[in-house]
Amino acid sequence: MRVIGIDPGLRNLGWGVIEMEGTRLRHVANGTIHTAGDDLSRRLLHLFQGLSDVIASHAPEAAAVEQTFVNKDAVATLKLGQARGIALLAPAQAGLEVGEYAPNAVKKTVVGVGHADKKQVQHMVRHQLPAVVFDSPDAADALAIAICHALHLQSAHRISAAQLSRAASGNGRVQRMRS
Repeated sequence: MRVIGIDPGLRNLGWGVIEMEGTRLRHVANGTIHTAGDDLSRRLLHLFQGLSDVIASHAPEAAAVEQTFVNKDAVATLKLGQARGIALLAPAQAGLEVGEYAPNAVKKTVVGVGHADKKQVQHMVRHQLPAVVFDSPDAADALAIAICHALHLQSAHRISAAQLSRAASGNGRVQRMRS
């Protein structure tokens, strides 16, 4: 399964693509989409086009976006929310299901501690994706988001398979008892 993680930002939007085969994770690509200037609509358009291009070129099967935390600066939070909207829209337009994770959930999944610092997150991403080179700290965060989503999807598949197996074996017992 190929997963893209997205770390939304208005000036720097990080993205990272990984593949999960069984329990093995493999780095595919990562990068950062940079914007500049004062025209918000142009910056959002640049983010959307750039992220759409990344999705088209790397063909992920699933996407995950980090949830926005609320700053003391309401204007900055609102602008980040608009960039997050682009981060949700581009994969949705490509037909992908989009998972959303709080920053602490990503850290807890990748590092084991919900309040880990950026260096700890980067260390664990390097540990799980050997020889990876980050385009930026935002791209490293995006890879952590992708890892988090891949592991959550894997767990969900295992739970679903176990439930189906139990249901099937339970149905067999009921039928044998009726016979």
